Amino acid sequence: MPPLNLDPWWIAAAVGAAVIVVVAFLLIMIAALTDDVSRHTAETWQVGSQIARNTAAIWQFEQTNATLGRILAALAAVSHTAESIDRRLAQGDPKDRT
Repeated sequence: MPPLNLDPWWIAAAVGAAVIVVVAFLLIMIAALTDDVSRHTAETWQVGSQIARNTAAIWQFEQTNATLGRILAALAAVSHTAESIDRRLAQGDPKDRT
């Protein structure tokens, strides 16, 4: 069998071609990964926006509860005053007798 006589330029070209193939493969994998990350980011943003829309009214319910609490307190005061008036009318106010 005759000995292999490879020129160093051919060896360098083969190594360079192998490196180019590996780098191209890695770049393709990075591009696919960035597309995947981009898609998942868009899905996460969409779900987050939906959660924000669904929970936006919660603070309004808290404000409504606080307002209803103040209205209830005011109605209790009105009720107390009305009961006092009813008692005075039923008993007869001494001021009315003069």
